[in-house]
This record gives sequence, C-alpha cells and structure tokens, in this order.
Amino acid sequence: MFMNSITVLMTQSKGTINPNIYGHFSEHIGGVFYDGLWVGEDSKVPNIRGFRKALAESFAKIHPPVLRWPGGCFAETYDWRDGIGPHDRRPRRINWWYNNDHRVEPNQVGTHEFMDFCRMVGAQPYVAANMTSVTPLHIRNWIEYCNAPAGLTTLADERAANGDAEPFGVKYWGIGNENWGGGGRMTAEMCAREYLRFMTVCESLPGDMTFVACGANAHDVAWTRALMAALAEKGHRPKALSVHYYCGTAGAPQDFTEDQWYQLLHQANYMQNIVDDHRAAMDGFDPERKTAIFVDEWGCWHRDGSGPSRGYNLFEQQSSMRDAVVAALTLNIFNNRCDVVGMANVAQLCNNLHSLYLAGGEHFVETPNYFVYDMFKTHQGARQLEVVNDCGEFGGGEAFRKAAKPLPRVSASASQAEDGLITVTLANTSMTEPVEVKLSGHGGLLTGRAEIVTLAADDPHACNTFENPKAVQPTASELDFSDGGVITLPAASVTAVRIRG
Repeated sequence: MFMNSITVLMTQSKGTINPNIYGHFSEHIGGVFYDGLWVGEDSKVPNIRGFRKALAESFAKIHPPVLRWPGGCFAETYDWRDGIGPHDRRPRRINWWYNNDHRVEPNQVGTHEFMDFCRMVGAQPYVAANMTSVTPLHIRNWIEYCNAPAGLTTLADERAANGDAEPFGVKYWGIGNENWGGGGRMTAEMCAREYLRFMTVCESLPGDMTFVACGANAHDVAWTRALMAALAEKGHRPKALSVHYYCGTAGAPQDFTEDQWYQLLHQANYMQNIVDDHRAAMDGFDPERKTAIFVDEWGCWHRDGSGPSRGYNLFEQQSSMRDAVVAALTLNIFNNRCDVVGMANVAQLCNNLHSLYLAGGEHFVETPNYFVYDMFKTHQGARQLEVVNDCGEFGGGEAFRKAAKPLPRVSASASQAEDGLITVTLANTSMTEPVEVKLSGHGGLLTGRAEIVTLAADDPHACNTFENPKAVQPTASELDFSDGGVITLPAASVTAVRIRG
C-alpha cells in the first residue's frame, strides 16, 4: 500500500535559514497604526508608551527579526521630519492613501516611536525611504539622524534632544518602493539611475548598511534583467533586490468554494516561480549570488471590508485557515530557498492584508496567520535540511493547469538548530481530506522526544473574531517519536514537528 512520506536528508543543506525570512511589514495605511498598533499614551487601552500592550507582548513571543516601515506607497510622500519632536507640534498631512479613505496622517508615530517599538519587540528596523519626491540629501540626513554616534554631529544632537542620545543603528534601508508603479512609474533603467544617485550620496556615511534596490512587481523578470544590467553597466551590484508578490481575488476571505481554495493555493505556490525566475535573471549579472532577494511584501490580498471595522480600515480583511495554509506554504518555499532569499516581510502586521492581528478599541485578536509564525519560529537561524517529498501533487482541474509548478499535497521544510533540535513544518493543502505521512530521516534518524503542534479547524473558513477570538487555536502534544513514524495531518491544516534526540 502506498504511504505518503517526507524524508529529511540530514546531511544535505542549502545553508542557514536567515531569521529575516520571518520579517514583517507595518505601513501607515488604514488602521495598521491608528488604532491598531498605536493607541496613544493617554488611552484607556493598556499600552506601553502608546503601543497596544497586548499586541506588543504577543508579537515579541514569535521573535520578529525585522520590521519594515513606514511604507509601502506611504513612503513616497513621507517627510521624516514630520514625525519627530513634540507630538502636539507635529503636522497633520494628506497622505498617500487619502483618496481611498479620507483619513489624515497625524504623525503621532514617527522615527523615535517606531524605533522604540522595534526595541520593545526585539526586531531590527528596516526603513523604506522615499526616492520619489525628495532629494538624496533628505534621505542621507535621515540616515545620519538615526545612526550617527552620540554627540558627533548636529543631527545626532537633535536626535538626543528628541529623546534618544544613542544611535538607532538602522542597517536596512530601502531606496525607493514600487518605482515601477506608484513610486514614480519609472522604467527599470530610470530606477537604476535614481537608485545609484541616492545610494552614492548615502553610502558616504559610516556604518554597515544594506541598501535595497527596488525590484520587480510579481513575475516581471524583464524589469529585473534590465535593472541589473543598468546597474552592472555602472559597475554596481546591490546587496539586495526587493520583489513584491500578492495572491488573492479567489472568493471572499470567509466565503470561498473548494475550487477557490485551490485557486488561491496555486497562486501562492507560484512564489516558487517568482523566486527562481528572478534569481535566474540576476545570475547573468551576479553569478556569485552576492545580491540577496528580499521579498519585502507578500501575502493574500482579498477584497477589503471583511474585517471587524467593516471597511473603515482600508484593505482590512479577515484571515481564515486558508490564509494560514498560504502562510505556511510560502514560508516553506522560502526555507527551501534560503540560499537566495535573504528577507521576506508579510504584509501587513495589523488590520490590513494577511495580518497577524486585528484590533480596535479594547478589542484585540490573533489571527490564524499569527500561529503559523509561532509554530515556525524555531526555523530562524537554523541549518536548512533538504527534504524528499513523496506525498503527491494536485493537478486541480482545468482552472489550475496553467500553474507553472504543481501544488504539493503536503508542503514541507525542515531545519536543525545548533542545539540539535529538528523542526519539520508541514501544510496539508487539501481542503477536505486528511493525510497520513511517514516521517523519516536519511543520513540520521528522526528519533527522540517530539512536540507536535497542529493548527486546524472543523471548517476551513474558520477565523478569529472579536466576538469569538479563540475559534482557531493550535493544539500541542508530546510523545516519543521513532524514525518512520506516521503522523496524521488534518484537512486544511498546518503542523510543526519538533524532535529532540
């Protein structure tokens, strides 16, 4: 009788899984900050220096490595000076998203508040800087303001006067965002020229910084090829190149058919093509693969209005078990390509697309996406292990035959931490059928005390709401696991197996 199997190759690895693959994104859009992350110091909602206490404490538990801010498209009209100094003197601005929701940016969260939040949760800041509507000197001054040693320059003194004498030490700086679209509607050649102009001015500052060039929208490999060629012509290879990819529009977040379940998962699985094909285009100009791919925006983009604000928070959506399986499938793809993916940032953290949290007033809830990140966190910084996946694939019928790579019946990745802990993460992509999987090692045994954590629900449409915040919760068990043991993956589920020999 055929048995589905996952074999972990204990001696074959593509390297270390960069913790930054488990990064996050927080844009000033809709309710991400107001009143999601930020409620204000005078709020009746329990807070830590203005940030929602329950959210900050929950976020810290999943060890967020990096948090991208303040955009997204918001960055393209953002002036960092609007967000420093006394709160009551900060200007209110018509922001990038005003024509969508008619909400004004109050600038209550600026550089100091964001850096405080990063310290609060243990994340590195990743600043997406404006390359569209300001000068290179404007961004250079922001970098100096953030990173100059205490007392060295007037900008460092200004930072100290605003409450932080010590530098923030921001390593990651995105130079531009979506310059093929809202960030100036540039050609790849124009983007390369502008990036070089900004980066050349900014790199004269001291410090170990990674400047991220704006890469392609989804599968636009021609953009990547043209950008890398234009940069190579000037003798430059960026340390990182961003790529954005969203999947969605396959039914509503809580109202989708079985066909739409598979349609969305096939779209999510296309992330393999996104990474592989962009990397192949980059190889012609970067054969040593010194330029990392940062997938610094990704996730499910459904129709908005399904979240608890009922459309008040722009792009806010509910997240069901379908979104959790997409998250697990995508993170497994990144783990298995850890040699080329240096960072990934799910969009977005709260009250928006593919969010980990929904919040408003006194209400706060962790979505199923949150639990996936909690289950996968032991992959961070661990040595990736190759897997042989013999669980079959979904053809999916006529609607899905254009998918470039088949959807696996079971998505899988594995790693081993320095202390020997082995983590295997699995997602059953079938909406209706459970699957039994034999789990084995090759070149070593998967034997020892095991913790098995499973995220599943009786209904794959299930989600957590303010009225029922615990509808979807992981369950955990411990047992003595022997190599070749069989585990059952419920339909539409995510499972993490952690084995300590």
